[in-house]
Amino acid sequence: MLSKERNDILTRFDAGTPMGELLRRYWYPIAISSELALGAVKKVRLLCEDLALYRLPDGTVHTVDDRCPHRGAALSNGIVENEGLRCAYHGWMFYGRGTCIEQPGEAHEPGTECNVKTTAYPAEELGGLVFVYLGPLPAPTLPRYDLYCWDDAIREIGHTVIPCNLVQTMENAVDLDHVAWLHGRYSKWLRAQGVPADIPHTFSKLNRTVKFEETDYGILMRRQLEGQDATAEDWSIGHPFVFPNMVRIGGGGSYGFHIRVPIDNETCWGIWYTAYRPGDVPVPDPGPVSSYDVPWQDERGQYLLNSVEGQDIWAWVSQGRIADRTRENLGSVDKGVAMLRRMYFSQMDRVKSGDDPICVFRGTDSDQIIDLPQEVEKFGKGTSYVRDFLTAAHARFSHRREDIARRYAEVGLELHLDETPVQQQSDGVVR
Repeated sequence: MLSKERNDILTRFDAGTPMGELLRRYWYPIAISSELALGAVKKVRLLCEDLALYRLPDGTVHTVDDRCPHRGAALSNGIVENEGLRCAYHGWMFYGRGTCIEQPGEAHEPGTECNVKTTAYPAEELGGLVFVYLGPLPAPTLPRYDLYCWDDAIREIGHTVIPCNLVQTMENAVDLDHVAWLHGRYSKWLRAQGVPADIPHTFSKLNRTVKFEETDYGILMRRQLEGQDATAEDWSIGHPFVFPNMVRIGGGGSYGFHIRVPIDNETCWGIWYTAYRPGDVPVPDPGPVSSYDVPWQDERGQYLLNSVEGQDIWAWVSQGRIADRTRENLGSVDKGVAMLRRMYFSQMDRVKSGDDPICVFRGTDSDQIIDLPQEVEKFGKGTSYVRDFLTAAHARFSHRREDIARRYAEVGLELHLDETPVQQQSDGVVR
């Protein structure tokens, strides 16, 4: 368990707090590129700060503090013009770096310039996402993690807003024991109770042993399932938790980043970024990066427990907006959780001492693609894992679900999906 003081430190992301200052050393996706048209502006929130994100007619993306420094109106309701973002209230215009370049109604002496500025933050695009950096300058390089750069793969982005603190979602990411119970045994129990639930069979085997190793990028997680030996890739290769907020996971030609973006202390944005290479070969004409919503509640606000992500989100959200770690009792299966907490606190100390934390990249070498280790033969099940992924996990809501299955069939790998599209169930709660 944690003391109340340490739990507060771990879960408060405001500027000036230890965890807030640590998390501000990293880039975060805040929008999907295809959803921000030329000339569009939208309000986004990151690390307890309200921002205005906009795309100029030249295609570049920019981010500024949402509060206009004139009278405090929201710049996210502003007007995008060729030169920058104009506040709708009194017409003040701000250039991409935050400088006010026009103040209608204000007279300036010839040769003088307006000295008003707003806070602007670096923004870049990569892999179909818009990333923003809120920390001290100079900004580090936006890491080019491998899947973001796979332009020869079918890439999709599932996403949803989750009403709980970032840390409890990331603790789930390093909790290998929950997989067989929550997604395997619980799904079988739901089906036995008459709840329409697709059982992810490849998730059902219990762990014989697990191992967590600290690495330069975070934590490497290994598991040996019942019936596996040490040559199984789940053990011999494993998969990584990438500090501070991402896991790379998948298999059978389907690989993904599970990313959690800290909106504020009580809310985060869940992103499931998936790249498909059926047969683990490049995909001709994969199409643009697409996106879809991942629902986890029905129309009555009840949990949808008949999918992997719905089950995960129930586990996170039912702990409360911010989990009370003073009341928990960790066991031996929670080694990854304990390691992750130690890592957060140790990296807070690095930032306090003036050093960069892990996974902050600077210099020309960091422009290279960063390949992350990860098992290919997930759970020893090959394409059966992909079938479970498309029928019982977030990909069931993908608009390209049948197209992805067709691409597998074209390389001789039949996934045998149901003929009828998977419908969202509104009765997924056991009462």
